[in-house]
Amino acid sequence: MDYGNPSSYLTLEPGTDVVSSDRNVIGQVEHVLAAEDEDIFDGLVVDLQVGPGGLHFADAEQVDEIYEQAVVLNLTEAEVEDLPKPEPSPAAMDSEADMPSPLESKLRRAWDLISGNY
Repeated sequence: MDYGNPSSYLTLEPGTDVVSSDRNVIGQVEHVLAAEDEDIFDGLVVDLQVGPGGLHFADAEQVDEIYEQAVVLNLTEAEVEDLPKPEPSPAAMDSEADMPSPLESKLRRAWDLISGNY
């Protein structure tokens, strides 16, 4: 399958196909998580199914290649089902001991983007 030329996270659009490492289309890009000012790509929110409940987070390390018309993950179709779902942000944090891990922070940012709370 021709995915077009190699590309960048900066050009990814919602609705772009997401492909597993075994070359099956498993969903579409919902959102790109990035700090563009610092040129840091955090990952993708991927919609794995039509309807509610299909959103999952693929960390940047799980993205193998980005093309004009598709994103290829380094996960098989079976492994994609285990990707975490975005999580709501907590209202407030009590102490530094409650600091989220980098992945938790990314998942919360993803939730904020998809829920409109950014």
